[in-house]
Amino acid sequence: MAAFGLSAMTACAQAQDGGGMPPMQVGVIEMQRQDVPRVVTLPGRAVAYQSVAVRPRVDGVIEEILYDPGRPLKVGDPLFRIDDASYRAQVASDEADLAKAEANLPVAQSEYDRAQQLAGRGYTAAEVESARATLAEAKATLDAARAALDYSRTQLGWTTVTSPIEGRPDIAEVSVGDLVTAAQSDALTTIVRSDPIYVDMVEASARMLSMRQQIDAGQVTLNDDLEATLTLENGTVFHGTGTLVTPGNTVSTTTGTFTLRFSFDNPGYVILPGMFLRGEITAGTTRAFLVPQRAATRNNSGMLTVYLVGEDGKSRQITLEDQGSYQNSWIVLDGIEEGDKLIVDGLKSMQNGAAVTPVAVTIDEDGVTRDADQAAGD
Repeated sequence: MAAFGLSAMTACAQAQDGGGMPPMQVGVIEMQRQDVPRVVTLPGRAVAYQSVAVRPRVDGVIEEILYDPGRPLKVGDPLFRIDDASYRAQVASDEADLAKAEANLPVAQSEYDRAQQLAGRGYTAAEVESARATLAEAKATLDAARAALDYSRTQLGWTTVTSPIEGRPDIAEVSVGDLVTAAQSDALTTIVRSDPIYVDMVEASARMLSMRQQIDAGQVTLNDDLEATLTLENGTVFHGTGTLVTPGNTVSTTTGTFTLRFSFDNPGYVILPGMFLRGEITAGTTRAFLVPQRAATRNNSGMLTVYLVGEDGKSRQITLEDQGSYQNSWIVLDGIEEGDKLIVDGLKSMQNGAAVTPVAVTIDEDGVTRDADQAAGD
């Protein structure tokens, strides 16, 4: 009986110490510092490359609509024809005035030449000056007639409203027979050029300052040219890379953000002005560790919580600060050492200081864990 009781007490003590339970088998990956693209994800909105509201420059009645809505236009393509009867009549009148002025100029020139030659011999000084004034007036009348004719011909040309830009027109806001006036507030139609197209992306000024500090500290190597990719509203990745047009020059006093404008080729008009998009800008590269997102949780302060395998074969909980994400991983600059074994599964029941048996695994691009030996065999 005494021997049986001693055996039972020993078994109970072993159970309490955990000696009766084998170490938990967990998948681990070995941490290595690597060159990681520094990708910044920003919200964006599409803006037309060019957009113009077409308005008439002369008064008149719309006689004809000369374009098809949605069909691409070139510069100078006709859009509307306005009744030009009064403008043709004005051109004819100004042509007659010009002809009259051209006929009067030689007469005034001859009169002045004669008066100048006969000055003091039949022409007084006052008459010579009068002839000079008449000649000057004839020249001014001729110049005015030419200017009036040029303007009337210009107005006649304005009776055919043409496209000032390349692009696609909207439907007409007027009908044949409508009376329009010069510089009216209502547009006849709107023309939009959306190939290429601009995308304005909004970034916080605080994060921009943090990025500059990391560049100055040598933690980030900035690319020579900033390029961006887009994800559309339905999650589709847009095929094409945008180039930076201009960085923001001012910061909003209400939101603390500034705007970066990128230009994208848009041959199929997939992106329309006004669309909300998500942009990813590859700013440069950084030497960092990639911590799989499945292997980390966030605490109340926003820090990452992960588990490492300690030298004593037990789990060790640490907290890390991330610098954004890349694919399915968090970017971590410090807090981890080369060769540390990061636990990537079995985390639901993991506790700090638990005995573990590490098994090398790999994580594919979909975030799925696979045994390293099996992956090598595949």
